[in-house]
Amino acid sequence: MISGLKRPKLIGTDLDGTIIPFDRPISQRTIEAFTAAHDLGVAIFFVTGRPPRWMREVRENFDFGTGICGNGALLYDFRAETILESWLIDPKELIKGAAALRKVIPGATFAVENFDGFHREARYNPRWDKGQDDRGVSLIEEHLSKPAIKFLVRSESEEVSADEMLALADASVGEFLTVTHSNPNESLLEISAQGVSKGSTLARVAAELKISAEDAVTFGDNPNDLSMLAWSGRSYAMKSGHPSTHAIATGIAPECNEDGVAQVIEELLALPE
Repeated sequence: MISGLKRPKLIGTDLDGTIIPFDRPISQRTIEAFTAAHDLGVAIFFVTGRPPRWMREVRENFDFGTGICGNGALLYDFRAETILESWLIDPKELIKGAAALRKVIPGATFAVENFDGFHREARYNPRWDKGQDDRGVSLIEEHLSKPAIKFLVRSESEEVSADEMLALADASVGEFLTVTHSNPNESLLEISAQGVSKGSTLARVAAELKISAEDAVTFGDNPNDLSMLAWSGRSYAMKSGHPSTHAIATGIAPECNEDGVAQVIEELLALPE
């Protein structure tokens, strides 16, 4: 048992690679751990880079909790399939960002997620969004006239890593956009409005619930989780997570495929209120 601590009042968790394995469904043990926490009055937030349309798996397994999607851009009721609040990228910042990133990211190609859906340049490899935009456009600027949930840039060069891209992009557009990534094995960046992140939105909703950071626990595995891992009083990086998450988290959880988050939650729920 974790000694000298109290049961958390809020749990915020990443999805992919944290509670959702890449090769199998959410485990029954994980579902039961979160259900037990909810039944004890713990506020549950599923905090992800996913767009709302990718939340079906969460909806099918949990009849409680709230989604934070698009790396903090959306507060989402996944049961009612309703966006509650949004913090979007202004079109001027999108256009400015695209121009700047083309200069610094080798072979940069772009996509954008807005309330009309997913749009991409023809050269952009959609990877997980097959069928959302089959044709693409020559330049993404054709789709940058509306506020965006998330702006994506992929490098066609296999020689530049996501970490290297992140450093280049942050130095170029970090003053007016928030840049991160969620997979070190993909040459892909995920971009939000300035100041918008998983941590900023989780902190906002926690304040509305009058729950302090000290009473919150978060789980994550990649750089897009750093803001919420840094915000919460207790935080757990997954054992196989990105080194940056290990450097900032207060603890390390076992592997996702070993129900690592569930293991930690079970210990947390045994603590006194």
